[in-house]
Amino acid sequence: MSQIETLYGPVSTDVFARAGQIRLLVCDVDGVLSDGRIYMGNQGEEFKTFHTKDGFGLKALRDIGIEVGIITGRNSRIVSDRMAALGIEHLYQGQGAKLPAFQDLLDVLGLEANQAAYIGDDVIDIPVMQASCLGVAVADAHPLAQRAARYITRLRGGEGAVREVCDLLLQANQALDQAQGASV
Repeated sequence: MSQIETLYGPVSTDVFARAGQIRLLVCDVDGVLSDGRIYMGNQGEEFKTFHTKDGFGLKALRDIGIEVGIITGRNSRIVSDRMAALGIEHLYQGQGAKLPAFQDLLDVLGLEANQAAYIGDDVIDIPVMQASCLGVAVADAHPLAQRAARYITRLRGGEGAVREVCDLLLQANQALDQAQGASV
């Protein structure tokens, strides 16, 4: 199997070719954009951490015309606020089954599944990973999610895994040098 060298190491030519046809990146949140931990305060407040490198990568994709969507099983104001800060309009929260939301997003954007990548970390993500052109699991994803993925990141969820995928898409679209600006 021939491979292409990327910033994060070699990937198969199949994965690289698929990355080049992506026009929509869809991300899970907990365990992907965050490390999956939820901190709860005594007053019921909830805390999560997000990596600015991931935010920069998502912005860079949008700058070259690749749409970004979020589909998550939980509802959280923190996620709404973070996505608003990133300028991400396509946010589906509280999705116990993610495939219908994925199809709705494709319909809204007038895209096909063969133009979409999905990055997840657990079994709830497998149907969308399998339906998309490029199903991605983060390095610390559940073993069943990793088994279903075409690409497994080298970085862990919440620690730059989304940026790794963004950089792969940028490189496959010959736009890696166009990523500029400040972290978000």
